[in-house]
Amino acid sequence: MFLIPAHVTTSFILAAIVIYMPVLVRDLGYSASLVGIILAVAEGAGIVGPFLIGRLADKYGKYKWSIRLSVFLSALPALPLALFGRPVLSVIFVAIIAIGYRSTTPLVEAITTINVGNSGNYGKIRIFGSLAYVAFALFMQWVPVLKPDSAWNIALWIVITSIFAIIVISLLPLKSTDAQTPKEKIRTDDTSNVTRKKITLTPFLVLGLICIALNRLAMAPIYSFLPLFLIEYMHWNAIGLMSALASAVEIPFMYISHRIIRRFGAMPIIATASVMVVVRLLLYAVFPFKAGIIIAQLLHSFCFGLFHPAAVSFISSCVPPEQRSFGMALYTSLGNGLPLLIGNFLGGFIVEHFGFRFLYGSFTVFPIISLLVYFIGCFKGTFKADS
Repeated sequence: MFLIPAHVTTSFILAAIVIYMPVLVRDLGYSASLVGIILAVAEGAGIVGPFLIGRLADKYGKYKWSIRLSVFLSALPALPLALFGRPVLSVIFVAIIAIGYRSTTPLVEAITTINVGNSGNYGKIRIFGSLAYVAFALFMQWVPVLKPDSAWNIALWIVITSIFAIIVISLLPLKSTDAQTPKEKIRTDDTSNVTRKKITLTPFLVLGLICIALNRLAMAPIYSFLPLFLIEYMHWNAIGLMSALASAVEIPFMYISHRIIRRFGAMPIIATASVMVVVRLLLYAVFPFKAGIIIAQLLHSFCFGLFHPAAVSFISSCVPPEQRSFGMALYTSLGNGLPLLIGNFLGGFIVEHFGFRFLYGSFTVFPIISLLVYFIGCFKGTFKADS
């Protein structure tokens, strides 16, 4: 229970950054293609952060210190980003922010999975983060002051949420946020032949990561370009409302995800989520009006509400506890960061030359490939143990 405040406060930061970063960068006067490039470079930088900071957390067991460092990096360049509208500076500032917030999530999830264990219900704790994300998204939609419609105001909210998170996390008890280092575990273990387990890149892990990465690549237009789609194409100022709706419907699925994962296995759920991503993208492309968007957002229940716990469960089953931060960094960086880098880079140019609807329609190819990889893995027997 002591970990719930960490999920809640870091979700406030995620809501401010994930929902409004495209709006912030666009407000600096950049074209859609340049927005895509800047966001892509940020995702590239975000790949590095979780590995570096996660390694430090695993080595020394100091998760509280690592989480606070990540949050600090999320806030540090926010105000300079809003003040200096130069492409090179914007790339540097957004990259530092990405290193920070992309590192925060795997660290919080790593210490959570360590505390609950592989058989624990991660989803029941994670839903508090989702609730906080929904609450803050709605708050940002209707906040009477510092409305998130300008780069400066959005930057201020990033700083405010980060300071709040650092204060709250600093008050958490060490027993919940720090872990023994591997050396301490070996020294205090009764047996003398304890060896540290290492991550092995088995076909099961590699094919699973490919399925996850292709699924997240398909979600890039939703994460990065939906706010611009709502404002510029639909002329509908409902960024916070639609984000809150998507996050709200994921909560009950997060809550029951533990039972579903134990019943069906992680990989079948990831494959099912890929089907739902195809449907969701087609809704944006074919039905670009309010009802179509609302229905598409409801599918976030499958596309993230079930997918994310299944992906975390998959990684946890492949990675020993003493390397859990590195495992979560592997998921966040290669399973999320790299696909979003590619998706943002392609998405900006597609929007610039072909429009939003073509963007969403064309990206359906990636979850379809993810499904093919899954079925190949099933045919080869790679995913047999998980089905």
